[in-house]
Amino acid sequence: MEHLIERSLFASRWLMAPIYVGLSLSLLLLLWVFGLEFWHLVQILPVMTVNDAVLGVLALIDLSLAANLLLIVIFSGYENFVSRMNLSAHEDRPEWQGEVDFSGLKLKLVASIVAISGIHLLKVFMDVGKYAPDQIRWMVVIHLVFVVSGVLLAAMDWISNHGKGLKKRAPKA
Repeated sequence: MEHLIERSLFASRWLMAPIYVGLSLSLLLLLWVFGLEFWHLVQILPVMTVNDAVLGVLALIDLSLAANLLLIVIFSGYENFVSRMNLSAHEDRPEWQGEVDFSGLKLKLVASIVAISGIHLLKVFMDVGKYAPDQIRWMVVIHLVFVVSGVLLAAMDWISNHGKGLKKRAPKA
């Protein structure tokens, strides 16, 4: 009975596979929005100001970072929680694929969120007149919370890894 339960629990990881397929399909949504944003930039090209160009490009970068983050979550999540991808011989396989553990995934996720938040904040600063001081203050506070969270996660991982290293080197009694 125990063996059957354990095999069933282990097999339940495949319930995550449709979620990763759904996330990969959501890349199409980001591609669609990217295309719309790009098309909007092309349409205003004759009357585009420097601010319009910078804000438009920042929006495209923002979407690109979100898509990159999505790929990291899809690849790492699938490989960490469902099954290894047997694509090691593929010439286009990212170097980090298969090497990002859950801890690394958390750090990449937070770093991407900080980058996206920073770009969003930069867009706000480029057009500061559109926002109330309270809104800007909250955006800065939220960004700083992301930054501090990332630093704390990195510190916790460093402490954990450092502790494991000390444990391995400690003489056994």
